[in-house]
Amino acid sequence: MGQIIRRDMITNIVKELHDNGNTVVATNGCFDILHVGHVRYLEKTKSFADKLIVLLNSDKSVKSIKGPSRPINNENDRAEILCALSCVDYVVLFDEDSPRNLLDEIKPDIYTKGADYTMETLPEADIMKKNGTRVEFISFVEGKSTTNIINKMKS
Repeated sequence: MGQIIRRDMITNIVKELHDNGNTVVATNGCFDILHVGHVRYLEKTKSFADKLIVLLNSDKSVKSIKGPSRPINNENDRAEILCALSCVDYVVLFDEDSPRNLLDEIKPDIYTKGADYTMETLPEADIMKKNGTRVEFISFVEGKSTTNIINKMKS
């Protein structure tokens, strides 16, 4: 079972993981209504390294990005659900719209993002290049999204 880690502690944890020979992969997202697309994405992400850190948008961050009606599930519930997945080792909340600063602090070996991004469109690309972090783009599961679930519930 994964652990929810305070932001001010994650850099030391990553250093300890690296000192013990572990590779670290990170990804980020809102993970508001967890669905099979999220699970497959996180399992694929974990396959790249020994330890997976999920950088989770806080409620404040989700509202800023997706509007006042989101998130559906609060940050504590979303973090706990992510920690229940066997592939997730750590969850860290962040308040900004982008995980750029947090990624620059933890310097993962690998960073994953959805295949709707490229290195040219990835907002964190400069941080990844600066820190020598490999980036992997993962394809989405067709038709599986939180927005689709919300729209289906509305209709």
